[in-house]
Amino acid sequence: MNALEAILLGLIQGFTEFLPVSSSGHLAIAREVLGVGDGPLFTIAVHGATLVAVVFFYRVRIAKLVVDGLRFDPAAVRYIAKLALATLPAVVAVLLAGDEIEGVLNDAVVASWCMMVTGVLLWTTRTTLSRAQLLEPTWRGAFLIGCAQAVALLPGISRSGTTIVAALALGVAPIAAAEFSFLMAVIAICGAVVLEIPKLQSVSDGFSITLGCVAAMLSGLIALHFFVRLLRDQRFYRFSYYVWTVGAVFLVWHYFLRA
Repeated sequence: MNALEAILLGLIQGFTEFLPVSSSGHLAIAREVLGVGDGPLFTIAVHGATLVAVVFFYRVRIAKLVVDGLRFDPAAVRYIAKLALATLPAVVAVLLAGDEIEGVLNDAVVASWCMMVTGVLLWTTRTTLSRAQLLEPTWRGAFLIGCAQAVALLPGISRSGTTIVAALALGVAPIAAAEFSFLMAVIAICGAVVLEIPKLQSVSDGFSITLGCVAAMLSGLIALHFFVRLLRDQRFYRFSYYVWTVGAVFLVWHYFLRA
């Protein structure tokens, strides 16, 4: 992988990790179209970069949760416990079907069809977004949002998209839904990094990896700001058009135009 490819993949990771368009789907399509691959070290590095982005974006909220949690503030402890509960379904899914999920993770065709499904899910927010008013999910809601995150282990199913769609459907207000989803992402990204570490063999081409990380972190911050603004303006569903287009264009290219 050269420097330009690393920057491109880093930008794709950063923008699509937080926008509801599926980072795994975009990376699978990009790898196949460009004919490039990335090793475990690059995967860990760019995931770490997006982790830095979301922690920085929610730094005030995270700091308050940590401080209040250490003081055993009931509201903070309850919220942290709900985040932990929401993480369990994905953990169980990885333990039960991790090999099967990894087997299709880089399948661009599977990712493209799943992106179509993501578009349908996003479209439902046209009716649910304006009615959502809760400041945080209920215990049942946290578990169901976690189930949505487990489904998003499939390539092309957006993690941020499905969790926020689920939260809105369960009555959680848009900004609160985004916050819960992205604080879940901190745990999810940490888990993804830990799972990749055993695959490491050697460090190579550190310059390209660094460029990819910088691109992922900066694009991730831009995506977070843009995403929250769209939620506030109740235009979340418009991402449906994008994922439908990307999925359809790739499938046409794969089945009819590919040499």
